[in-house]
Amino acid sequence: MTITPQDAGTAPRAATLPLPAPPGTPPDTPEAMSGALPRESPPTRPRVRMRALDGLRLLAALMVAGYHYGGRGGDITEAWGSSAAVQFPSAHTWFAYGCLGVQIFFVISGFVICMSGWGRSLSAFFASRVSRLMPAYWVAVALVTLVFALPWVAYEAVSPSDALVNMTLLQQPLGVDRVLGVCWTLWAEVRFYALFALCVVLPGANRRRVVLFCAVWTLAAALAKASGEAFLDVLLMPEYAPYFIGGIGLYLVHRDRRDALAWGIVGVSWLLGQHYAVADLWHPDSQDAFSYRSATVIVLIVTAGFAAVAAIALGALNRLDWQWLTVAGALTYPFYLVHEHLGWVVVGALHRGLGIPAWATFVLTVAAMLGLAWLLHRFVERRFTPLLRDALSRTALGLKRG
Repeated sequence: MTITPQDAGTAPRAATLPLPAPPGTPPDTPEAMSGALPRESPPTRPRVRMRALDGLRLLAALMVAGYHYGGRGGDITEAWGSSAAVQFPSAHTWFAYGCLGVQIFFVISGFVICMSGWGRSLSAFFASRVSRLMPAYWVAVALVTLVFALPWVAYEAVSPSDALVNMTLLQQPLGVDRVLGVCWTLWAEVRFYALFALCVVLPGANRRRVVLFCAVWTLAAALAKASGEAFLDVLLMPEYAPYFIGGIGLYLVHRDRRDALAWGIVGVSWLLGQHYAVADLWHPDSQDAFSYRSATVIVLIVTAGFAAVAAIALGALNRLDWQWLTVAGALTYPFYLVHEHLGWVVVGALHRGLGIPAWATFVLTVAAMLGLAWLLHRFVERRFTPLLRDALSRTALGLKRG
């Protein structure tokens, strides 16, 4: 999953977004000039760094890591040598809520992708997204495949053919075994990018078009859920659409905090988002369940995610301007890619192999994955993302001239 405020320059940057301009500036957007949804478009003011968004992204990634290491069963049980409920008798209940970091990621993604696509051509948007996603992803797939192929690693590697298909990011619709467990979120991101590109970026982003996109997608997703049609469910993603749409609404709020329609989009998205989160994740407290998740706590975490992005959008967290947050944001995506599967190997080696206590193993594994993420960022993303972006941009320019 990539949800980054950066379009991957040669060095990590904090997210920078235009703030609303002073009142009285003439409207200049197509929707204002056409008279549809009449509002004055907030012109651009000097950009302000939004390092808090980088920090929130890393926090969401650490939530997911906590879930994968201490809040679920499956292969991590083999790594620990027993259930995470045994390793973390009290904390495992809270780690189980860490999977909600994905919903927070999706809200951030809606915010950032709307910002990224505003004023961009379709070819530039495509080049920025592909170059941001793929270099680290390709290396992560290759790395996990190679590690799992080692004879002393207990986890089963996918077949060479399936590993190659994974390089396309189309393994899920094709029913191919996944190399990275977290890639299901990338598949959701790709579908969101495609919908936003075709409906907003291609015709040209403006407030009227973005509002219409949010309204139509919200209604269409609800109808898709009611219809039970598998294709519509895959295309419109009813369970995840509210988070992306809510993030888009918050970007509109960032542009103009007085925008009542934008606040309405955010409110409806939050209401639907908490419903889907509870429906997917709640289960009663029982002996058969690995851990109990409270519906109330799920709602509170989803609400906190929306509220955190809203606070950033409104500038309430602009004081969180520490340089290390920029680094945190840069490490989030590669950390997210590698932490789960390679984390199993590290946990097993440290805990069962060396006898290091569970909490120390947990902390050391997170630190090791952050270190690996730094290497991927430094030697893969910073080198190859600009090269791939420039190559795609030149190709698009050549096709346009041809």
